Formats: sequence, C-alpha cells, structure tokens
Amino acid sequence: MQLDLVISTFTFVLGSLVGSFLNVVIYRMPREQSVVKPRSKCPNCGKLVYWYENIPILSWLFLKGRCSSCQSKISIRYPLIELVMGVLAFILAPSDLTTDEIVKFIFYFSIISVFVAHFFIDIEHHLLLDKLNIYLLLIILPYTITYYPISHWLLGGVIGFFGPYIVGELYFKLRGIDGLGGGDIKLFGVLGVIFGPAGVMLNIFLSCALGALVGIILIALKRLDSETPFAFGPFILIVAVVQLFFPEF
Repeated sequence: MQLDLVISTFTFVLGSLVGSFLNVVIYRMPREQSVVKPRSKCPNCGKLVYWYENIPILSWLFLKGRCSSCQSKISIRYPLIELVMGVLAFILAPSDLTTDEIVKFIFYFSIISVFVAHFFIDIEHHLLLDKLNIYLLLIILPYTITYYPISHWLLGGVIGFFGPYIVGELYFKLRGIDGLGGGDIKLFGVLGVIFGPAGVMLNIFLSCALGALVGIILIALKRLDSETPFAFGPFILIVAVVQLFFPEF
C-alpha cells in the first residue's frame, strides 16, 4: 500500500513536470525556437521566469494567473496541461517496479505526451510538426517490430501514409486546394505502424466522421464557414487515444 502511494505520487509529480515541458514545446516549436534555451520569460514584458514561478500548477495559483512584473494574464492552458499530464501519469502509473511495468509506462506515457503536444499545436497553429511525428515513430517502431509481424506494422504504415496521400492529391487536382495537410498524412502513417492496416483504416474513417460531424455543428452555429481553416489533427488524436487505451470500446 505504501509503495503504491509512493509510485502514484511520483508519477503525478513527474507527469506535471513533463506537462510543464510540453508547454514550452507547444509554445516554441511552432515558432521554430529552441525548447532548451533560453530560459522562459513573459511574452508580454520579457521578464525572466524564476524557478519558483515555474513550479507546475502551484506557481500559476500563487501568481493568480498573472505575470509578477507586468501583471499580464497567464493562460490557464499552462496549469491545465500540467494537471492533465499529472493525472494521465497517475492513471498510467506502473502497478509495481518490475522492468516490464516501467517500460510499459514509459512507452504509453511518451505516446500520450506527443499526442497532447500535437493536439494543442494543431488547434492554435494548424500544424502537425514533422519533429513530433518523427519522435512518435521512434517511440512506436521498436515496440511494433518486437511484438508484431512485419505485415502489421509495415503494411499499416504504407496504408496509413499513402491512402490519405492519394486521396489528398486527387482532391487537390479536383478542387485546387489542399484537402489534407502533410502533417495529418504523416501522422496517419505513424499510427498505421502501431494500429496495423485495419486499425489505421478505422482511424481514418472515424476521425473523418468525427471531424465532419463537429464541422457541421460549428457551421450550423455560425462558428465556422467553408473558407475557415479547420484543424483536423485533434480528431485523429482523439480516435487514436480510444484505440490505444480502450481497444475493446
């Protein structure tokens, strides 16, 4: 019981720290800035963030959601991501300290971390970055090569990439506009590696259906029109989360 408490507490703290780093990734990577340096600073006044102002969740509460220098608002997204990552780490926490359980935790938590970064970047910038897709592939590929036959991961990756790519090219030739972003296509390819041919085709179908449903609702509410850019990545990621963590659903 005491060991379970230690593991759960440690993973929550670890998750919130990873969430703090993901905030840096989400802000800087689309702007082609280094995620390592320089130190974090207020985007409004440029004041450097001290270490005690950068404690996950607590610092935002202590600062009442404002910069300590210029009093500009700090987005609630920052503590929200830290809290979400802490909770996710807590949920995925290993049941014991065996090698298999620890490796399993690292594997699934690494995937969900990339998903979260992808999700928020795509919503704000309409980008699914190559660097994150490559990192996701590097996480997934060794696992799938070890535990799945080549027909699963290789054919899944080929179908996941070339299926949407061909459809996107045909759409462009017919309409003269991109129907699917390059990042979406590459993400489908990476997901095909882990989900296999049937799994990635299911993801393509369900994410398109979900995206279409949400799009129709937003158009009906006059929050969106046919000319407004529409982030598709979040729907791919939502379906992928269900497939990955609730396969029996």
